[in-house]
Amino acid sequence: MLSLVEENYLKAIYHLSEGGQAQVSTNAIADAIHTKPASVSDMIQKLDRKRVIQYTKYQGVKVTKEGKEAALKVIRKHRLWEVFLVEQLNFNWDEVHDVAEQLEHIKSPLLIERLDAFLGHPKVDPHGDPIPDAQGVINTKPQKPLHQLDLGAEAIIRAVKDSSPAFLRHLDKLGAYLGAGVKILEKEEFDNSMQIQIDQSTVVFISNEVGQNILVQEN
Repeated sequence: MLSLVEENYLKAIYHLSEGGQAQVSTNAIADAIHTKPASVSDMIQKLDRKRVIQYTKYQGVKVTKEGKEAALKVIRKHRLWEVFLVEQLNFNWDEVHDVAEQLEHIKSPLLIERLDAFLGHPKVDPHGDPIPDAQGVINTKPQKPLHQLDLGAEAIIRAVKDSSPAFLRHLDKLGAYLGAGVKILEKEEFDNSMQIQIDQSTVVFISNEVGQNILVQEN
C-alpha cells in the first residue's frame, strides 16, 4: 500500500519518465513536486524499498513494472473523476484538476469499477488525455500539435498538452474546445503564430505557444 504522498511522487515520476520508459533525475522530480532535492531523496529510498521504482546512483530513477501498474491505477482514477465532475456536477474543465487530485487516492476498486460503468466507460478525460482501462491499457490515436499543420490544413481538436486553468480559460475565450474543427488560414513566418478558423465560423489569431499546446487529429 502506498500513502497519498507516495502515490503523488510515483505519478510524477511516471509522467516524467514518459510512461516508465526513461530514467528520471532527482532534480527533475524536485521541480515537478515543487520541493527540495533532499526531500526527494528520502522519498526515493522509501519507494525503492517498496519496489515501485528502481534507483541507480548517478543515473536516476526508473519505474518498475509494479510501479507502472500502481501509477496507472492512480491516473485512471484521476481521469475518471474529472469526467464525473464535468459531466455530472457541471464543473468547467479548468476547475477539475485539484478536486480530482484529492479523489484519486480513494482505495476502493469497486467504487472505481462502478464509476467507470456509470460514466459509460469513457476513453478520454475532459482534457483529451486517454483513460487507462482496468488492466492499465492505454489506447491512443495519432495526434500532432496544431502549430505543425500546414497552411490550409483542417483538423479536429482532440486534446491539450497544457491543462493549467489559465490556459484552459484562454481557450474558452478563443472558443476552442475538444471536438472543434479548425482550419489554418494564415501562418506567420517570423514567430509561427497563426490565424485559424474554428467550426467554420470564428476566426482568431493564436501564438506559437498556444499552437504547441493544442493537439489535433488531421482530417
